[in-house]
Amino acid sequence: MTEILAPVGGKEQLIAAVRSGADAVYFGAKNFNARRNASNFDDFELSDAVSYCHARGVKVHIVLNTLVMDSEFPALIEEIKNVAKSGADAVIVQDLAVMRLVKEICPELELHASTQMTVHNLAGAKEAQKLGFKRVVLSRELSYEEIKYIAANTDIELEVFVHGALCMCMSGCCYLSSVLGGRSGNRGLCAQPCRLDFRFGEKDHALSLKDMSHVEHIRKLAEAGVCSFKIEGRMKRPEYVAAAVTACKAALAGEKPDIESLRAVFSRQGFTDGYFTGKRTPEMFGFRSHDDVTAADKVLKNLANLYKDEPKKIPVRMNLFISESEKSVLVATDGENYASVTGSVCEKALRTPTDKALAERYLSKTGGTPFYLEELDFTADGEPVIAAGELNEMRRSVLSQLLKIREETVPHKINDIEIEKTEKQPAKEITLRVRAERFEQLSFAKDAEAVILPIAEIENHPEVIRLFGNRLFAELPALVFPGDEEEIKSRLTALKNAGVCHALCENICALRLAKDAGMAVHGGHGLNIINSIALEEYKQLGLSDATLSFELSASKMRWLDGNIRRGILGYGYLPLMRMRACPLKGPAGCKNCPGNGKIKDRLGKEFTYLCFEKKFGTLLNGVPLYIADKDVSGIDFMTLWFTTESPENCEKIYNMFKNKVPADFEKTNGLYFRELL
Repeated sequence: MTEILAPVGGKEQLIAAVRSGADAVYFGAKNFNARRNASNFDDFELSDAVSYCHARGVKVHIVLNTLVMDSEFPALIEEIKNVAKSGADAVIVQDLAVMRLVKEICPELELHASTQMTVHNLAGAKEAQKLGFKRVVLSRELSYEEIKYIAANTDIELEVFVHGALCMCMSGCCYLSSVLGGRSGNRGLCAQPCRLDFRFGEKDHALSLKDMSHVEHIRKLAEAGVCSFKIEGRMKRPEYVAAAVTACKAALAGEKPDIESLRAVFSRQGFTDGYFTGKRTPEMFGFRSHDDVTAADKVLKNLANLYKDEPKKIPVRMNLFISESEKSVLVATDGENYASVTGSVCEKALRTPTDKALAERYLSKTGGTPFYLEELDFTADGEPVIAAGELNEMRRSVLSQLLKIREETVPHKINDIEIEKTEKQPAKEITLRVRAERFEQLSFAKDAEAVILPIAEIENHPEVIRLFGNRLFAELPALVFPGDEEEIKSRLTALKNAGVCHALCENICALRLAKDAGMAVHGGHGLNIINSIALEEYKQLGLSDATLSFELSASKMRWLDGNIRRGILGYGYLPLMRMRACPLKGPAGCKNCPGNGKIKDRLGKEFTYLCFEKKFGTLLNGVPLYIADKDVSGIDFMTLWFTTESPENCEKIYNMFKNKVPADFEKTNGLYFRELL
């Protein structure tokens, strides 16, 4: 069973999606969704929207895929209850706190793991399934072969984006908007600063990708085992939704999709399938030009016609009885539901009585409804004749009744819950941990509580195991794509056998790999933990301790309950983006590239780009976070996150933190002393 899943930002888009032939739609309720600036649907509109869709055989997935703070739990619980009351089919989730609350409040609701969870390999898909997700929305950066591999080795449902905008950053790993402007993508308010004119040398718009379009590859994805083909665009106009759904339907049916109209209604200098094909070249990059904007004018009218009328997509069977002595009866059924109306007693025909062919002609006129007459059972007692007007009225009435019956949604069962507080153990003196990019940055760290190094650095400098013993943590790569999973497993096992017992993990994919290697698991900032329930859920997954998200304010972190140890990044050039398409790559590919470079914004501020083994890149903030002299409570440890610093500078900063010395260089307090929207 395959599904075309359409984006909906409001009522007009909903109608466009359903009338164009979408099998399912996804949209947000009032809050807690990654497009909070879309119109979305409030409590009453939500029920109406679900009724409209279900009456026409279309499923509804509700987006609850933002990170949630403890103070928002009461509102979140009410929203989950309203979703359950509406009879929606599934919820799309990022935060493990939302996952747990949905399970407790309404276990009947299907859970789908949002692309914001950054599930990009087999280990992540299996971990999501273990958590209770029925479906996972894979990261957009995967190739066909990688998707095919995941599908062949797990039975969790896979949902894949096939058309729409491409973020430069892997979903769930982007902090550019929040750090630069206080508007968090993880909280549904991304300001899309990446679309501005960042530059690398002569290359403009170095952080902006063309829109993806894998529409013409849909049949191939279906054959690989993908069940849901997702269209991005909850902020887009209804004509865009109609064009994308129509194109996907055509491609899935083996017909030629209208890519030109799709490009005209919205693109960024055309489309790319670079991720799908694995050809991640400079041709993937593009931005919204003036020509792109004006191109839509030529196609909007034709695209609006795609959803002008209600399509006849639901077959009905009718049974008509007419008689000279009894009242006429018309019954209609869609196979599950029945409706009937009673007419008048017919007169005896003076010439030609009403026959099945004549009745069928009038009963087939189902325009304006989603029904079409599939079969008519006709019975006549005597030689009756029924007026065309009465037959038309009976048809309108019975189909109206049938539609109302289909619109009656069945609310899911709701459990009342109370959030239990877990007493937090009082924090002792805040300890220091050191994370380094290179072994030579660590000469000073003999008294640090923990020392964190990438796997390769430990392998290249095995003496570090002897130097730091049980305080040494192996840092898994922030991203591990399917072709590298088995190798990472083997390397972790070898490190475990060599005496490295701890692993630092930035997503649920890495958690699975580290646990399989038998290591003690520590959660990195990339897990995006900002609430008490998520802390507890990760503890249940085996975390020994967790680094909180650097999007969480200091005032909020002190109120987190639970007894798992928690810490924060205290220093570092924060990783603003993780990306698979390289902004530094030129026509010659990676040849002669040093693996790093400087990207400038419109004001000339520089951001360092670091390449990880030609697998992915990280964009670092232009100034370091530094809070040695700030009052932060409610945590157990701080990590000094060193990347490009010299060994001498690392030692200097470490000693400054030990003595709580104010910075003598340009720095930022990050988001710890600001409140995100």
